[in-house]
Amino acid sequence: MPSNSAAAPACKTPERDAARKTSSGQEQEVCGLVQEEAPMDAPARRVGRPARRRRPPAVDSCESLKEGVVGVKEAECNGENENGVTQGAVQGRHSSPDSSHQNGSEKGDGNENSAPSTPRKKRRKLERPEKHVEEDGSSSDASRGEEEQKAPPVEPVMSSNSMADQPGEDAQKEEQPAISVPPTPTPQTPPPQQQHTDPASPTVATTPDPAPVTCSNKSLRRSCEMEQEYEDGRGFGIGVLVWGKLRGFSWWPGRIVSWWITGRSRAAEGTRWVMWFGDGKFSVVCVEKLLPLSSFSTAFHQPTYSKQPMYRRAIFEVLQTASTRAGKLFPVCVSNDDSDSRKNIELLTREMIEWASAGFLPTGAKGLEPPPAERSPYTEVYPEMWVEPEAAAYTAPKKPRKSSIEKPKIKEIIDEGTRERLVYEVRQKCRNIEDMCISCGSLNVSLEHPLFIGAMCQSCKNCFLECAYQYDDDGYQSYCTICCGGREVLMCGNNNCCRCFCVECVDLLVGTGSAQAAIREDPWNCYMCGSKNVFGLLRRRDDWTSRLQLFFANNHDQDFEPPKLYTPVAPEKRQPIRVLSLFDGIATGLLVLKDLGIQVERYVASEVCEDSVTVGMVRHQGRIIYVGDVRNVTRKHIQEWGPFDLVIGGSPCNDLSIVNPARKGLFEGTGRLFFEFYRLLHEARPKEGDDRPFFWLFENVVAMGVSDKRDISRFLECNPVMIDAKEVSAAHRARYFWGNLPGMNRPLSAMANDRLDLQDCLEHGRTAKFDKLRTITTRSNSIKQGKDQHFPVYMNNKEDILWCTEMERVFGFPVHYTDVSNMSRLARQRLLGRSWSVPVIRHLFAPLKEYFACL
Repeated sequence: MPSNSAAAPACKTPERDAARKTSSGQEQEVCGLVQEEAPMDAPARRVGRPARRRRPPAVDSCESLKEGVVGVKEAECNGENENGVTQGAVQGRHSSPDSSHQNGSEKGDGNENSAPSTPRKKRRKLERPEKHVEEDGSSSDASRGEEEQKAPPVEPVMSSNSMADQPGEDAQKEEQPAISVPPTPTPQTPPPQQQHTDPASPTVATTPDPAPVTCSNKSLRRSCEMEQEYEDGRGFGIGVLVWGKLRGFSWWPGRIVSWWITGRSRAAEGTRWVMWFGDGKFSVVCVEKLLPLSSFSTAFHQPTYSKQPMYRRAIFEVLQTASTRAGKLFPVCVSNDDSDSRKNIELLTREMIEWASAGFLPTGAKGLEPPPAERSPYTEVYPEMWVEPEAAAYTAPKKPRKSSIEKPKIKEIIDEGTRERLVYEVRQKCRNIEDMCISCGSLNVSLEHPLFIGAMCQSCKNCFLECAYQYDDDGYQSYCTICCGGREVLMCGNNNCCRCFCVECVDLLVGTGSAQAAIREDPWNCYMCGSKNVFGLLRRRDDWTSRLQLFFANNHDQDFEPPKLYTPVAPEKRQPIRVLSLFDGIATGLLVLKDLGIQVERYVASEVCEDSVTVGMVRHQGRIIYVGDVRNVTRKHIQEWGPFDLVIGGSPCNDLSIVNPARKGLFEGTGRLFFEFYRLLHEARPKEGDDRPFFWLFENVVAMGVSDKRDISRFLECNPVMIDAKEVSAAHRARYFWGNLPGMNRPLSAMANDRLDLQDCLEHGRTAKFDKLRTITTRSNSIKQGKDQHFPVYMNNKEDILWCTEMERVFGFPVHYTDVSNMSRLARQRLLGRSWSVPVIRHLFAPLKEYFACL
């Protein structure tokens, strides 16, 4: 399930500096006790796709304890009304959660020399917190196992008042360290990560560190911690099956687990660690956003169940667990055929849903209580281990999406403390910051960071290429400007700036407490907008604008000179954009510019299709100036309507596509219209001596003759970039793009709201037969799939075509975008078949936010 997760600091082991008061015999006794206890080997289990993180180092001795910091984000704890459940109703039963679920498509690793890609999941911001990151808990578990094995035996020395007698802070204050160890110089440690709260809160709550325990005996330490976990009197103990709520999503089933299982620090008071069914990820959730599983009839959301395969899997798994606890028997699904097995599982799930909706009879809510074995905080329970065997047979229709670009792997292992240690050495004048990657701490650097003084490794370069121009719905960058990661980020208060900086990078490179100071400052101008260039160790390059363009320049092909690069415009000097759109279609360009928040001063469009003009006029309230046939536009018109900052267009492909056996090529029929684009592009270019930024984009099909492609490239003096919309939508749509937009060749990455599978685009009660559609054209039979020409949708046990609203979702348009003028279904499909894919154009236009004024 898509999720926000809360950042929680890793637990700390306090140094023991009191004098030892035990005899040698007592020491031997404790040693024997520690050696007899077998270490727990937590199975290495990858939760989702690994985020950009560094593993905590192993403990070499009791004198040197290093701490692994793992961040997860917590979504807002505001109540919502969904599925008929109001905040008041939830609080009326008991306290419940604001969940953060982690979602994301898993990608296979690439070549040996490459690094795992940046998490595609969002992470929480200080405003509009709807992002998240995914974490890999295996590293923390392994490190903790080594820490416990290597910890020296120490005799526990308790105060006169035990922890049970005086819990809380009093007990912690009276505990005394049990061993005296000479202090050793350690690098400056970064401040503890903070657990995030609602951004409307005046302060950011800090997750409390575990209470210091006066013994290194694992059994005693665990028993002490067990007594303190979830003892706030608000219910929802370990092992309880619950519903959790995330703003913008339906209630999702989960299971309360111990912080020890997650490999992170314990949750703050009033929150719980929840492991979500369906994907097995963890989140910290407010108790105000939790409901018991017995509220099934209230929290279950049928529309989500019909549309989201992960939600169906989650319901299946939680009901399997509930039926096991309640002793309710259901038939076992046994089939060798995948399709039959899926149908059997659907029937079984329906039976279990009916049983749950009726109140889990005959045992009711009492039968759902966890057995004693699952109440233990140290029992690692995952769906593969505790659901019935048929759950493993459940295969969701959604397949993992593989990137068309191989992701590099990291040769070296960078632990959590590497960058912190190197930064400490830089502060002590023992190391040059130009010799380390300021993004991750690697010493295997390959180039300079384009924005700040410091270096960058190859893996971080690849992440920067993907994320530097990736923006969220709020208009801000999805990830930190420095490291292209981040758990909690600070967003620039300058309306024309869209950059974010994560708290970890700010506190590490600028200085301890800088993040909190930025939070208190309103508005806060980021380190790219500030008047000065130096902020602690973070020093902005004077020539960062040109370096950033060179970073994205497409200079791999030697046949043509690289396109002219324009330096980004200072925020206070940015002006609204003026656009000339040739062969405009249904105004996809204007729709994307508005979605990106770029101010449009003038949008002049040439279009001859009356239906397309009608859609543009209605959907954009007359803001488009239509000028008719492109062949009638002259130099005088361009001078009268201009000057223009952006020229876009895509000439008809009928006579260029090799699919058309009667094609006439580039120099006949509609193919000649390319030269109209070339003519008007030449007329709209700035005159000599005018250095204002000027961009252009031309699009056409990939399936064209080699000679036609070569001729177009020769006229436009650049090579095309091939982009396939299948990476960001539910349909294949490979297209060539020529142009000088910054970063055109950067990797294409999906956003959180992109619909990657056909099932995500369908209306309620309809089932997709395919994950991806073939290219939708103006022809009605292009919707049919495969050599047998099947319709792509099942409804009422019959095949069905795509509805117009579903096609609009496939292309990324708003629902009913083409529903004007009583147009027929075929007429609307013809409009969509000639249009651009909205997510692809958004990907190409995103860098323009650096040059033009934003809303």
